[in-house]
This record gives sequence, structure tokens and C-alpha cells, in this order.
Amino acid sequence: MKFVLSTVAAAALLIGGGDPAFAGDEKVEQALAALEARLNAVEAENRALRAQMTTRDTVPVAVPATPVVPIVPIAAHAAQPPLPPVPPARSQDSEERTSRNTVGVSSDYAYRMLDHAENTNTKAVVQLEAITEGLLDDRVVLSGSATAIATYQRSNTPDKFGYLMRNPTSANQIGKSVTEAVLHSAQLAVTARITDDVTAYAELLYDPQQSFGPGTITALTRNQIQLRRGWVMLGNLEKSPVYALIGKMDTPFGLQDTVSPFTNSTNWHAFAGLAYGAQVGLKKDGLLLRAMAIQGGAQFRSANTSVNGTNVPSKLNNFAVDGRYTLALPGNGNSVMAGGSYQHGSPYCQQYPIFHFNPCDDNVPAWAAYGKVNFGDLSVIGEFARTTKVWPGSQVPDPTNPLSQFEAQKTEAFTVGSRFAFGQPNQTTQRRNFALSAEFSKFTAGAEGAPWERQNQAVLGLSWFPIDNLNVFGEVVHVDGFAPLNFLSGGNLPGGATWSDRDAATDVALIGAQVAF
Repeated sequence: MKFVLSTVAAAALLIGGGDPAFAGDEKVEQALAALEARLNAVEAENRALRAQMTTRDTVPVAVPATPVVPIVPIAAHAAQPPLPPVPPARSQDSEERTSRNTVGVSSDYAYRMLDHAENTNTKAVVQLEAITEGLLDDRVVLSGSATAIATYQRSNTPDKFGYLMRNPTSANQIGKSVTEAVLHSAQLAVTARITDDVTAYAELLYDPQQSFGPGTITALTRNQIQLRRGWVMLGNLEKSPVYALIGKMDTPFGLQDTVSPFTNSTNWHAFAGLAYGAQVGLKKDGLLLRAMAIQGGAQFRSANTSVNGTNVPSKLNNFAVDGRYTLALPGNGNSVMAGGSYQHGSPYCQQYPIFHFNPCDDNVPAWAAYGKVNFGDLSVIGEFARTTKVWPGSQVPDPTNPLSQFEAQKTEAFTVGSRFAFGQPNQTTQRRNFALSAEFSKFTAGAEGAPWERQNQAVLGLSWFPIDNLNVFGEVVHVDGFAPLNFLSGGNLPGGATWSDRDAATDVALIGAQVAF
């Protein structure tokens, strides 16, 4: 220790330029004494700590107190060493997100998000509920789904099959009977939790049977992958009942659900919208309110407003609003829900001849009312949707054409269905691993007696969930009428004829499986 102090003294002498007066300065002597006392105290403390670590005894080791001795600086101009930089503060949200897994999966969340039969236009709400349930704690969640079916279809009219789970054209069905074993659809999705309040979502879909591309289901034009849904959403129901999102999403119009395990209702085929836009919602207790500004022009499904006489989607001039309330009843899971919707521009605005995505002269609004009851193992749904104006193209304008006798009509759809579940309880929407269902739905597009008057659909279904993310199902379907939306009232055949046929009938038997992962 004395050697160290002598070295310090020598350094001080050099700093002082060799001045003898500086070497014997009383202030310097005091500073060296204070420094020696402090170093001795530090050494004593280190020895005590080393002894404690060596013995690992639980009895505390006395550590001598460090005397507080004032230190007089050797030179007033001596520079102090710079302090180390202070690390930036990290928020609690950042700490929590760092501790989570980078990539994860949730088959429960995947099935609910990618299921085409239920929660069809409330996927953003399903996502918010999954966050609350802890299903999206990973930074990125990967999801997937695949549906395979085998069917037998029979029609009383050649090449006219009214079953709408595949496009009803002669490129899909030839003759009076059809058999198939196909992959109906496949999906891949990614959900990213950017922060606790910001979520990004993208969903890819492969569905050659319902693709609008030309050719058969083996044509490359129909074997394409599309972005079915995608958005960036701000919302966390644990913090606020309000949420908002921008992107490509289902429009908030009607219920659009089915109790059938696979086949969508005619309400879904007629009024389920898919569009670009911005949506804001409020979910609190049993109340759900939604409003969406929809991009104008002809959108992907069931939304069309004129933009300067064109179908170019260059203005946000369409919108939809929806409100529903769910009242909880005594008993586990028992409830009754009722709701209503309005949309400014439905797709039923085109002139003759009708073709998907054609521009409209004026918008045709639509409204919907719907409800659902869950009581024990029984679920019942009902829905009605109708336009407020007639569909211009539902009347043939040529007075020399015999089909011109049928006046233009308002477009409407109606659905009623029930499902009874039995077997072991599970976490699916049917709440047990087996269910029997029956559903009737009707689409009305023309005047009474017109070839395009209506298309009715009745479905009997059996569903089995051996595990919560695998649905094995069977259905028997009967369809009255053949009313494809393209060229519904004619315009594509010689002499102004129409391919619609109210007397055509289709019977379908199918089995299949839907799996999510």
C-alpha cells in the first residue's frame, strides 16, 4: 500500500513540475492520507466478502464500516472520468413480447379463423377474442386449413347443377350425373402481434372449384392462390371495447352463417360481401356494433357502387353498418341473439345483361335481419335479406323477347336452420363431438314464373369432431332451380334465351373432412 502511495506521490511531484514546495505541501499529504484510509477500508471489505463466499455460511459476516473521510482534490482542474451511457428504458410491453416465443401455432384459433361455415363475417372479432383467451401470445402465429370432399351429384336437366359450392357451369358439370373426389380448398394464414394493441393478418386461399377463372378445375387459370383476407388492426378488448382495421375483409352485413357442416346457405351466396375498406367496431358485454367504409366500384363479392359511371374502385363511396345484441340466458352457454344490417350498395344494381363486376348506373341498397338461439344442445338460426330497389337486370328490356313479360324484382334471400349436438363436450362451436343439422334457404331473383325466379336449397348434415380441429362430415342436399348470377335473365344465348331454369333440380350426396392446424 505504501508503495502505491509513494508512486502516487512521485506522479504528483512530476505533475507539479518538480517543485519542492509542492512535494511537501500539507494539502497533498492530507489527500494521500485520506486515500490510504479509504483503500484500506475497501481491502478489509473485500477480505470479508471473500471469506463469506468461501465458507458459504448462512451466518452473516460482519463487514467493517467504511469511514467517511473527505478527499481533497490534488488539482482543481483534474478531469473526472466519463459516466457509462444509460441504457434506454424498455416498456413493460417490450419486455413481455421479448419473453414470448417468436413463432407458434394454435389449432383452435386456426379452425375458428379459417372456417367458412360459422363466424363468416366476424373474423376480426374472433381474432380479438383469441388475444383475450391467450391463444395469440406468440409474436407470430401460423395457421392452415384444408377441406377435401367426395360427392355424387344428379340433375334432372343436362349440364344444369344448382349446387353452389362449386361454380354452376358446364366447365364443372357435364351431363346428368357427376362424381368427384377433390381438394375443395386450402388456406394458409399468418397472424403477427406487432404490439399488444396492433395485429397484422394475412390469409391465402386456394379454391379452384369456386374460382371465377376460365377453364376447368385443372386449368392453371383456376389453380391460383389469392389473398382472401388481410388487414392491420388496432384493438385489444382487455384495454378498450373499440377496435379498428384497414384492409381486405368481410363486409359487416347479415349473419351469413350456416348450421350445416359444409354447405353455405343461399344467404351467404347472395349477400356475403368481401371488399377493401376501413372498419370500426365496438364490442362490450353482449353488444357488437360495426361500421365499414367500403371501397366503391365492383368489389370482390356482393358490393357495388358507381364511381363516375364506372366500376373503378377509386372512391370510398359505399358503406355498411351492423348491430347485434346477445342476451345470456340461464344455463351454460344458453343465449339469444338478434341483429340487423344495412348496406348502401349491394351487387344487384346492374342492367341487362347481368355480369359479375359490371358497372352500375345507380346503387341498390339492401337490409338484413337475423337471429340465433343456443339452448342446451340445440342451436337455431334465421336470416332474411332484401334490396330496397328492384334489380334492373332482372327484367329483359327487349319487348320482342317473350321473357320481357317478367317485371324487375327486388332480390331477397331467406335462411332457417337448426342443429342438435350430442356426444362428448368439446370446445367447438357445436359444443359436442356429434351434431345433426337441417337447413332450408331460398334465393329469389325474379318475378313469379320467370326461369330465374328462385333457387331453393335444403341440406341435412351430420358432423363429427374426433378432435377439436378436425371435422368429418356428410351431407344430403336438394336444390330446386338453376339461377346463376352471370347472365341470370339471358343475353349470352342466341335469340335472347336464358340458361336459368326454375324447374331444374339437383340432388347431392357428399362426405368430407375439414382440418385446421
